[in-house]
Amino acid sequence: MKRRLLISSVFILIFALVLSGCGSSKSTSGDSKSGSNGKTIIVGADTTFPPFESEKNGQVTGFDIDMIKAIAKKEGLKVQFKTMGFDGLIPSLQAKSIDVAVAGITIKKSRMESVNFSNAYYKSGLSVLVKKDSKINGFDDLKGHIIATKKATSSVDYATAHGIDAGKIKQFQNIDQAYQTLETGGADAVIFDNPVNLDFKTSHDDVKVVGDLLTGEYYGIAVTKKDPELLKKINDGLQKIVKDGEYQKLFDKYFGGDQSGMVKDVKSPSDVALDE
Repeated sequence: MKRRLLISSVFILIFALVLSGCGSSKSTSGDSKSGSNGKTIIVGADTTFPPFESEKNGQVTGFDIDMIKAIAKKEGLKVQFKTMGFDGLIPSLQAKSIDVAVAGITIKKSRMESVNFSNAYYKSGLSVLVKKDSKINGFDDLKGHIIATKKATSSVDYATAHGIDAGKIKQFQNIDQAYQTLETGGADAVIFDNPVNLDFKTSHDDVKVVGDLLTGEYYGIAVTKKDPELLKKINDGLQKIVKDGEYQKLFDKYFGGDQSGMVKDVKSPSDVALDE
């Protein structure tokens, strides 16, 4: 009888130790998301938008990437990146499979119905890029020509709204494919964000930007509507890096100090959103 009691006691002790071990493992797993070092946010990024986002040697890099890292550090957050196509970013924010998205995303009223935006952090605009020997001198010369651009971006909206036949617009998942199509003669022009067109031009002597900027638009950090507290943290962190000079350093690093896109005053998304 005593032997049975002893064996039973041993099994009970082992069972208790196993349960205790399982409980400890679960707690550690939870700490990786929101422990003393801060919550981890999943940041979606389209890495085909240099110099804002690109991927080099398997590492995500660029102006937006360094900016969101700096903001997260100010607010005690950790960052985990998830790369995807541009047209997948907003659906992923709606489904909350990501918390934040950076990809030079133009603040638009239509997008604000689906996601929240931070205050504006970059002023951009669309421009027209053509081959150096082209007779196209600006947007007004584009009718009847083949235009290349990136799928689901404001460049498509602008072109169709200003008289370009949708059948004349070649849309690509990757802006590099649009540039390649221009260079190989499959398109007569690329309409896209001016800083990206200029970035391409610096390494390709056979192209030029023509005409005036077509739009004045602002980029914002997109945030899931399911976490309004996170939006406040992003805005607070953005304001902190503007004040302490880190924002300026990013312009020095990625744009050679060019400040044409710098937003020096707080501009709320509702004040700068495009109507499309």
